[in-house]
Amino acid sequence: MKCVFFKIIIILEQYLCSCHGDIMIGGIFPVFNKEVINNSRSEIVQLISITFSRFDWRAFRWTQVMIFSIEEINKDPVLLPNISLGYRILDSCASPTNALRAAITLASGLEEISTASACPPSISALIAESESSQSIAVAEALGPFQLPIVSYFSSCACLSNRLKYPTFFRTIPSDYFQAKALAALVKRFGWQWIGVIQSDNDYGRNGILSFTEEVQKFGVCIAFVGKVLRTYPMDKILSVVEMIKQSTVKVILAYVPESDFYPLMTEIVKQNITGIQWIASESLISTPRPYTPEIYQAFAGTLGFVVKTIIMPNLQPFLTSIDPYKDPSAAFVRDFWETVVGCRPVLPGGNTDTETTIQICTGNETLLNSQHMFFEVSELRIVYNVYNAVYAIAHALHQLVFCEPVGEKTVKPCLNISEIQPKELQMVNFKNLFGDYVFFDKKGDPPTYYHIINWQLRNGQVRHVSLGYFAAAASGGHDLRIQEEEIVWRTGKTVPTSLCSNVCPVGTRKAQIKGKPTCCFDCIPCADGTIANSTECTPCPQEYWSNDRRDGCFPKTIEFLTYQEPMGIAVTVVSLLGASLSLATVMVFIRYRETPVIKASNTELSYFLLFSLLLCFLCPLTFIGRPTVWTCMLRHTAFAVTFALCISCVLGKTIVVVTAFKATFPGNNAATKFGPTQQRIIVCSCTVIQILICILWLKLIPPFPDMVFRYSNRKIVLECNPGSEVAFYAVLGYIGLLAIICLVLAFLARKLPDNFNEAKFITFSMLIFCTVWITFIPAYISSPGKFTVAVETFAILSSAFGLLICIFGPKCYIIMIKPEKNTKKHTTLKHISMLTVLQNDWLLHFCCFYSCIIL
Repeated sequence: MKCVFFKIIIILEQYLCSCHGDIMIGGIFPVFNKEVINNSRSEIVQLISITFSRFDWRAFRWTQVMIFSIEEINKDPVLLPNISLGYRILDSCASPTNALRAAITLASGLEEISTASACPPSISALIAESESSQSIAVAEALGPFQLPIVSYFSSCACLSNRLKYPTFFRTIPSDYFQAKALAALVKRFGWQWIGVIQSDNDYGRNGILSFTEEVQKFGVCIAFVGKVLRTYPMDKILSVVEMIKQSTVKVILAYVPESDFYPLMTEIVKQNITGIQWIASESLISTPRPYTPEIYQAFAGTLGFVVKTIIMPNLQPFLTSIDPYKDPSAAFVRDFWETVVGCRPVLPGGNTDTETTIQICTGNETLLNSQHMFFEVSELRIVYNVYNAVYAIAHALHQLVFCEPVGEKTVKPCLNISEIQPKELQMVNFKNLFGDYVFFDKKGDPPTYYHIINWQLRNGQVRHVSLGYFAAAASGGHDLRIQEEEIVWRTGKTVPTSLCSNVCPVGTRKAQIKGKPTCCFDCIPCADGTIANSTECTPCPQEYWSNDRRDGCFPKTIEFLTYQEPMGIAVTVVSLLGASLSLATVMVFIRYRETPVIKASNTELSYFLLFSLLLCFLCPLTFIGRPTVWTCMLRHTAFAVTFALCISCVLGKTIVVVTAFKATFPGNNAATKFGPTQQRIIVCSCTVIQILICILWLKLIPPFPDMVFRYSNRKIVLECNPGSEVAFYAVLGYIGLLAIICLVLAFLARKLPDNFNEAKFITFSMLIFCTVWITFIPAYISSPGKFTVAVETFAILSSAFGLLICIFGPKCYIIMIKPEKNTKKHTTLKHISMLTVLQNDWLLHFCCFYSCIIL
């Protein structure tokens, strides 16, 4: 069948002459559509195709609705009273070229009109077109002439550009809003990896562009974009089919008119491609041709958005009254009769094709009991858009002619009909007979409202089941409502998933795969101390650590030396033991203060030394427990001052021994110059210097409790930061200086002839002290965590025990074990020292053994 340029001329019931009307309205509809039949499916032989025209009964029904609406308006005594509307309708054959020819013909009146017809030469408004490509061609051509154009099915967002299309309006929402609706649907069900099929024209390109911009906000990736068109040869259709088969997507959006998508749809059914959840745009989802059980096998559960559905019961009698025998010259009716009734009517003056395979009608056929979907008026969508388009033009004309809104008292027209040049429908705002408000926004678009429909099979028939809506919200956004439990998916009742890569397991992060979309990724385990956060591993706060699953942070274990753990118990026991021995020694010295050994050992300095040793033994107790500001300052300063006092006393004892020896030389009165007062001065002055250093330390950069993280990832070590490293080592250095002086003096006096010469024991004690603190420094630096505290307490206790045992042990041994040697006779023997007295005793051996261990 050849696509021909048609004209409809219908006799209006209220007028005598055909096509008469005070104001003419034009209409362009794709009554015939071009399609391609492919005769070869061979991969070697070049594909051969034949183009033919198919009668579209849907488009023919749109023409009838336009006529029905005009007749209804002409009968309305309120809308355009005493003014009749006429119409001229042409076929575009679904081609932009033919649509442009039809538009120019209607606008200029160049079409040949029979002499019996007195139609006006041009139209005042135009209803056109179905597809966006045709509407773009018409709007670009007629826009400069300020001719209002109202489309009923062109939804391309590009047509909202008022600079390019200033007189274009439509009664179907823009694809800009449909793209938002489709994107909201994709987001609602969490589909991240989808394919797209678009028509290779303005409708498909602009629609997918808007959709892509929307879904990219949600992190959705487009796996592929397949392009189809109804005039494409089969090789291009097969390439799209192969693209679908090779892809891993489970959700595909078809943004295609039914006429462009049908060849691909049939091929998908032939190749039995199933398991895909389809989403369809408005131009596809509501079309009736795919409503077959065969196609439903591959496209079951398809979801999409459609414009509002309406029931028009008064339309059905009008449609069933169509009869080719009433007006043999009526265009399209003969083709309609062949499609719906199934036979070719024989009309007077008509051309009888004897070679046709279609049955010839008997003339008794009727449409009253026909079950064809053409007469179904309970779910009208695009038909309703055509109806509203006609009424919108009528209301605009009414206001222009009468200068009053519809319903107001109109006496006579305020303008001559010949002067009417309608420029826009921007001010139209009325409530139609079905209770809906019809108006256009500043871009010429109607209010946004879509129904969500689902293809379901009920009683052996494919049905469009409405399950929700998408509409503009009062807040300026949009509202999506879906009855999810009622949806029939391709997978049944289970919501399908579509991901390029599976969701990363707990404790891993996404790693982008080079050269692939962001939805395709590998999963990499997070490192210790970090938790998974989508595309990256987020470090835990410093005081926290990641769990084994890497999905949460938990507080790190806090570690410090406590009284409850074995090390703390040992330090406490040893510290108290040393303090007890110091007190016991003091008690022995007080008890036997009148004995020669005690009198010969410089009692005052011995008491000072024992008191300082008692404090030294108690110092480690400040190192146990949770560090605080006060305990940190106390532990370092107490240790520094007590040991300075201790070594000062030892230094005093050493000087006493040296001066006592010098006093034995004739004429030397050194002993008289170094009496108790001088001893006190030495002890106090040496101690005061350390006190001053500690005061400066506490004043400038005092020690403070610190959380140390470097020792372990899973625990926090609480320790006392010395604050100033210089001050800390200055304190140790000063104590070391005093110890070295004592060691040198004691070493020089080790062979002095005196029974109770303490120089040798002081030498032992100072060797122990110096060795302990020399080894302490590297051990202190290298020890981790609470072992640092343990090393420091070990050094304090070791050096204190060394002083106590080496200096006071021999005296207590003689007093308690060898009282027979604690006599004046033994203290006055010449050339017999205390070391000689003890040379065969175990105490001396113990002192030597202890010194060797420390060394």
